[in-house]
This record gives sequence, C-alpha cells and structure tokens, in this order.
Amino acid sequence: MDMKLAGKVALITGSSKGIGFATVKVLTEEGCKVVLSARSKDDLAAAKAKLPASQITTIQADVTEPKDAERLVAEATAWAGGGLDILVNNVGGNSGGIKVLDSTDEDWRKTLEVNLFQTVRMMRHAIPRMSKRPGAAIVNISSISGWTPQLVGSGQYGAAKAALIFDTERWALECIPHGIRVNTVSPGSIWGEGNGWDRYKKSDPEGYDDYVRGGFPMGRLGYLNEVADVICFLVSPRANWINGRNVPVDGLEQPYARRDRRPY
Repeated sequence: MDMKLAGKVALITGSSKGIGFATVKVLTEEGCKVVLSARSKDDLAAAKAKLPASQITTIQADVTEPKDAERLVAEATAWAGGGLDILVNNVGGNSGGIKVLDSTDEDWRKTLEVNLFQTVRMMRHAIPRMSKRPGAAIVNISSISGWTPQLVGSGQYGAAKAALIFDTERWALECIPHGIRVNTVSPGSIWGEGNGWDRYKKSDPEGYDDYVRGGFPMGRLGYLNEVADVICFLVSPRANWINGRNVPVDGLEQPYARRDRRPY
C-alpha cells in the first residue's frame, strides 16, 4: 500500500539504532527525506552508511540539552528548505533501579527528562515549522509500561511514559488549529540485534525461552520493523482520522504471567 509519504520531510530523534533506525528505513522506502539524530557521531555515521544518501542527513545532538534540541530543529528545517512534515520523538530511557523505594530524586529527574521533558521541548520547537503543512503528523514513542507495571520496568520509567501518553492527547487538541495530528505508539518487549533482549537470549537461551513462554501468548517478542510500520502508518495520510490516540504494539504481552520472576 502506498502510504502517500513521497517527498515528505521527517525528523526522528534517537534514530541511529533500534526503533528509530527501523523507522528511518521504512520512511525512506516510502520516499521521505529523513533527518537522523543521535548523541553519538560514530553511530550516526554507521547508520548513514546503510541508507540512500540522497534522502537523508544526520545531525548530532543531545535532545535533553535545551540548546541542542533547538539547534536540531533549526538545522533540520534548514536542510529541508524551510519546514518539517513529520516528527518522531523516539528518545527514551531509564535512570536508576527497578524498586520505587530505592529510587532517588535524581533517578526520577533524569528519567522524566529523557522521556517527557525533551519531548515537550522538541514539540515546542517543531510545531511552528510544521504548522499548516498538509498532512503534518507527530508520533511520540511511549511504552506499555505507561499503563501496566512491568516485571523489569521501574516506577519512574512507567510514570514518565504514562505522562507522555496523557500529554499526547492534550497536544493533539492544541495542534488541531495547526493542522498537525499527534499520536503515541507504545511498544512492548521488542527484540533487536544487539539490544538487551538479544543479549539475554544469547547469554541464557533457556531462561529467555522460558520467559517468552510465560508472558507472550504469540510465542515471541516483537520486532523492530513491526513497530516502525505502525509509526509509518500513523504519520501517513492513511491515518488522517487517528488523532490523540495511543496505539500499543505488544502482541498482547502479559506482564504478570511470570510472577516467580518478579524482582521484588
């Protein structure tokens, strides 16, 4: 199916690896021009080498730094010739351990910064550049941890992702006059080459298989491209009547199925 994205300009944060990079690949296949951004210059160079040079550019930036976020949007807009059509806020992470009682104020501050505050900042800078552009759309990457406590997810991470889901609906309402749709995608446990789940599978195959059998009715984790395909659909004109919604991509994951594996 043609997603009708040819010629659109997209900015994707945290896009040198993982879900971000998978999304870049899908969007370039659909004919988009894409700005990749990440903190690591080397990771960006490695990602760039795998993509069609005529459709992409890379900008090194740390979106948790206010000046870097502002510069990123300005440079991306300049490369695009004056505007942006698509923004995917993919940067996220966790600081601190799993137990809420053991978490510190600094753990909470850092986790909220990398998941929520930087997203607010990116949208403030990007929305004026996206306003009134036909088909403009934003997707924020949250997590199923945002509404269901996970066995391996912290309280601060879940709270930050829940806030992101809530605020996306608010942003969607405020962006209607600008002609911009805003949605959330919430992945479950996603396997990718070299990521934490891949390392777990290689280091403890039996434990990994046992974990999967206990909590994944479809018999496996999700794949990066399966999340990227949903993001691609949501930013496309094919999804024009989807706005302010949260879309789980989790294969009906059951976080409480393995109670014997709880770390608390």
